[in-house]
Amino acid sequence: MLKFLIEKEFKQITRNAIIPKLIILFPMMIMLIFPWAATMEYKNLNISIVDHDHSTFSERLIHKISASTYFQLVDLPSGYDQALHDIESNRADLILEIQPDFEKSLVREGTASAKISANSVNGMKAGLGVSYLSGILSDYAGEIRDEWVQTSGKNVLPVIQIISQNWFNPHLDYKLFMIPALMVMLLTLLCGFLPALNIVSEKEIGTIEQINVTPVSKLTFALGKLIPYWIMGFIVLSICFGLAALVYGITPAGHLVTIYFFAGIYLLAVSGLGLVISNYSNTMQQAMFVMFFFIMIFILMSGLFTPITSMPEWAQAITVINPLKYFIQVMRMAYMKGSGIGDLTMQLVALSSFAVILNLWAVASYKKSQ
Repeated sequence: MLKFLIEKEFKQITRNAIIPKLIILFPMMIMLIFPWAATMEYKNLNISIVDHDHSTFSERLIHKISASTYFQLVDLPSGYDQALHDIESNRADLILEIQPDFEKSLVREGTASAKISANSVNGMKAGLGVSYLSGILSDYAGEIRDEWVQTSGKNVLPVIQIISQNWFNPHLDYKLFMIPALMVMLLTLLCGFLPALNIVSEKEIGTIEQINVTPVSKLTFALGKLIPYWIMGFIVLSICFGLAALVYGITPAGHLVTIYFFAGIYLLAVSGLGLVISNYSNTMQQAMFVMFFFIMIFILMSGLFTPITSMPEWAQAITVINPLKYFIQVMRMAYMKGSGIGDLTMQLVALSSFAVILNLWAVASYKKSQ
């Protein structure tokens, strides 16, 4: 009996004018567009530089900043007030004010000062901009120090050199962090929304009554609804893996078996949630609004864009019942760290609990007498 139910579901999916195209086009859109848009990196920040010194050292510093991919020099005003006007008119994001006697102080005393001002309406943008600019200034100071040691033999105060080593993402590529999480979001949208609309659509067109008069058990009926979307999820995930490798050169550091294993559990959980919602909904509109409500909360509180540790404690407590959070952790750890099942015990227990509870709920809430 289960075989015929699954065959019926696949026939409904293939006969639908939209769903087969959605399975192909939706992953392509998410994987090809979102990684470039969903980024916390800031480049081409507009900077206005006030040079009070007009020396060779200050000019060299200006050239170094303008040559960086992070900054775009928009103005070289003569005074700070004029530069501040650039900030107020949103023409510039940052101001670097090079103090008078910059070169003399650097040569005679070994130190010189420069003032950084940032438009902090967007606090993250301002913070990263100041950090980038501070790094360039520090690098410039290191270049000057090395030149003095090699050419003039000047005595230079001892400096502690800090060498940073970025583990798991050595080039700080934000796409490597976002793409695995976007795959999870894609699976949630497809394998959560479609099952939620499935039973409701049968209620509206009246075909659910034909199932209700058959001896098919509620468990068999639920499995017949879940398995096709479970398989569809694996197909979509495989397409995402291929696009990530071909377009971005991103492949998981861990085993694909680990990812598919957790994906299978997660797909059961999110599809079970869709079935629960469809059981309690009488129209497509109701199911869509309820599913949209849950998915919006899941995505915003999953750590996809905002780190969970940065949330208030009450919000962190709510994320405990968010299945999306755990699968995003799995994908990022498997992709970037190469974590195996043994390293993901907490996520395994959480996702398995969600899958069992939601699917039992889906079976219990389905009423054949409706």
